[in-house]
Amino acid sequence: MKTLFELNPALDIAAHAARFAATGRVQIRNVLTDETARELQMVLARGTPWGMAVGAGTAKPRSFRAAETRSAQGQQALAAASRSAEEHSARGEYGFRFAHYPMLDALKEGWDPDGPHEVLLEHINTPDFLGLACAVTGLDLIKADGQATLYAPGHYLGRHIDSHVAEGWEVAYVLNLARDDWHPDWGGYLLFLDEDGDVVEGFRPRFNALNLFRVPTPHCVSYVPPFAPMGRMSVTGWLRSK
Repeated sequence: MKTLFELNPALDIAAHAARFAATGRVQIRNVLTDETARELQMVLARGTPWGMAVGAGTAKPRSFRAAETRSAQGQQALAAASRSAEEHSARGEYGFRFAHYPMLDALKEGWDPDGPHEVLLEHINTPDFLGLACAVTGLDLIKADGQATLYAPGHYLGRHIDSHVAEGWEVAYVLNLARDDWHPDWGGYLLFLDEDGDVVEGFRPRFNALNLFRVPTPHCVSYVPPFAPMGRMSVTGWLRSK
């Protein structure tokens, strides 16, 4: 775990900053060294007790821990929450369903003291990573939260804007750790939308690529179809100014 978040020393910071200044979003490919990115991918794939995050409309989202998803009562509650999400989405309202491990909640509640996800969250808050984000965005970002996410077949994130700016949210980030050969037909794209609902840009899930974008901005993660052979793994969260 010592090498987690070793940044690629060859990054063209100026070019990424120019892109972010022009559009409010950027994908930084090969953001970590290959060795550390593969180590991080292994941590997520083999060492994450995936729970589920489900949201429907304006109700408070539900987070199910891994153990809950294995109990009969938890499975019933998860199925009901998922149906509600789909019903809202079918009406054109907000809904989502994906696997996750909320690293900040886990840290606060002591789920796995000194475990790999706690170490990962510490690395996201180091001067190296925050400094990179500040240099690219031109913003004074002082801390980050984070969760591990997995968009498996049947998962999606409906259109929304991340409007919690009162909490100091400035920039959303997605550290992609998908398989190297992720195919477009497998979905899981981060899509940016205009006011008419047209896609103005989309980022393919890539291995070792960092997406940064200003909030609020309309976006979604496209549906991962049943035939996708695996899920889209990433570390996601928000970079904050307070």
